[in-house]
Amino acid sequence: MRDTLPALRATLTELVAMDTTSFRPNVPLIDYAQARLEAAGFSAERQKFLDDAGVEKVNLVAVKGGSGRAALALVGHSDCVPYDAAWTDALRLTEKDGRLYGRGACDTKGFIACALHAALNAEQLKAPLMVVLTADEEVGLTGAKKLVEAGLGRARHAIVGEPTRLIPVRANKGYCLAEVEVRGKEGHSAYPDSGASAIFRAGRFLQRLEHLALTVLREDVDEGFQPPFTTVNVGVIQGGKAKNVIPGACRFVVEWRPIPGQPPERVSQLLETIRQELVRDEPAFEAEIRVVRTDRGVNTRADAEVVRFLAEASGNAPETVSFGTEAPQMTELGAEAVVFGPGDIRVAHQTGEYVPVEDLVRCEAVLARAVAHFCGGR
Repeated sequence: MRDTLPALRATLTELVAMDTTSFRPNVPLIDYAQARLEAAGFSAERQKFLDDAGVEKVNLVAVKGGSGRAALALVGHSDCVPYDAAWTDALRLTEKDGRLYGRGACDTKGFIACALHAALNAEQLKAPLMVVLTADEEVGLTGAKKLVEAGLGRARHAIVGEPTRLIPVRANKGYCLAEVEVRGKEGHSAYPDSGASAIFRAGRFLQRLEHLALTVLREDVDEGFQPPFTTVNVGVIQGGKAKNVIPGACRFVVEWRPIPGQPPERVSQLLETIRQELVRDEPAFEAEIRVVRTDRGVNTRADAEVVRFLAEASGNAPETVSFGTEAPQMTELGAEAVVFGPGDIRVAHQTGEYVPVEDLVRCEAVLARAVAHFCGGR
């Protein structure tokens, strides 16, 4: 099985060397993958878009083995999170103690290397095989959402690359964000009645939100998750100008991760209920709620063919996770989607990110088997 390792390592070396941090163009990686796939007989289509900073990004959809809806899609995101400048080897793949280190080695260039090799070695396909490489997953699943808008990337089954320790992940929670601004009236802190503290008002808002998070939101449960309910977090709060000024504004960000069976708008509805209650109790109370993201989760059936296949091929029982993935978008495009890949999410997004050599080799073998099973290759 290790005969595949030199080629996998060489491909991963090239992928890691490309700085595809989300605020940079991902075009070099797409050019590289497209050239290799087209040389192996794939037909490729690019979807271009500009990110919020005007930087060009590209999604790649490559197909081999016929036209129409693909039997299987191998899906990986090309972008990575930023790395610390002190990590001087971030873009140079290094090996130590059976681990391959480098930015993206785990999340998710290791998977992309495996997917490319499984696809490039596929022969005599009886059903279409698709390779999908997306942009800007790390900053809001943007590339995958662009695919959904255009109807690109339709497949019956999809294996979405993320570091899952080669455990098939059949379900994940959604990811949502809202920005709340509570307004007050500035004044001298020695004379409290001359103003109205936006921070105190925000405190009353947050107290009610915490109560609902600990009660109402725990009434809907999905025992397949840990924790089995929608979670809420306020990780950022800002307000005030100086210690002796009554603050005129306070802003905070509400993050929630809804279980798949719950509408992602549920928490934003609760936020509006809190706002209305506070206005009723305090007519001068002012707050504005701006929902900026409502990504729903996904829950692929445990008996779905792609779930059962990956469980058998990997030897690992399927699980669920609380972090977001591109599986919901592939599901919107008609696929039964499973998240799967080498490495551990707990070492992603940090200095010294790595993928175990053994995981890399095993992942490529499982994906090759999946191609043969769903597309009739080899």
